[in-house]
Parts: sequence; structure tokens; C-alpha cells
Amino acid sequence: MAKAIHSMIRVLDEQRSVGFYRDAFRLTVADRIDFEGFTLVYLSNDKSTFELELTINKGTTEPYDLGNGYGHLAFCVEDVDAEHTRLDAAGYNPRKLVDFQHDGKTLARFFFIKDPDGYEIEVLQRAGRFQ
Repeated sequence: MAKAIHSMIRVLDEQRSVGFYRDAFRLTVADRIDFEGFTLVYLSNDKSTFELELTINKGTTEPYDLGNGYGHLAFCVEDVDAEHTRLDAAGYNPRKLVDFQHDGKTLARFFFIKDPDGYEIEVLQRAGRFQ
């Protein structure tokens, strides 16, 4: 059986991205590996063994073209309303909260936010299948 261990995104500014993921999702640097042409930074927290890998390609100065294939990364939280308020106060401009309904029942309560490189992140209320 396969186990998901990380997802990788390319970012321009290591400090800005590490700061965002620390402030927004309490991810901290689990490992940092520096190579001649790039640096890998692995972020995690004590809620999961899954890691987010940031790849910083040295010499890249223009924003990456995210294209139309990338979807989003998702985090679940205990209190989505409180997180929305906290992230808004921190200046991260979360989009509006959504109550996503299916067959008259709430399937998910969530909002989206963008990281400094424009990657979409869904923040969901911990409930149902989103644990």
C-alpha cells in the first residue's frame, strides 16, 4: 500500500514562503537541503506526517506560470470561522467563507487563500470526511 508523504511547489522567495506557511498553517521547517542550483525546504507540523516541499530554484526571478493544471492544497482546521478572521487580520486576504451543500446537508464549510506565489489553498472546517 502506498503512503502519500509530500507535495512539492516551486516558490520564488524562501523566507516569504516559509513565513506564510508558518503564520497561516503552523508549518515549520522539518528539513532544508541546499544544492548548487536549488534548495529544498520540507515543512510539516505535529498534526500529520505529510510534508509540503518548497523548491527554490536559484537564479529564478520571475513568478512561475501556474498554468491551468494546478488545483489546490487543502488544510482542515478546528474552527474555520476563527481561522478566516485570524488570516484576514494578518493581511492574507482570505476569500469568503462558503457553506457547500449537497442534498440539503453541509458537505463542507471552507474558504480559499493564496500563498505568496499564487498557489490556491483550501481551508476546511474539520468535519465529516475532512479530518
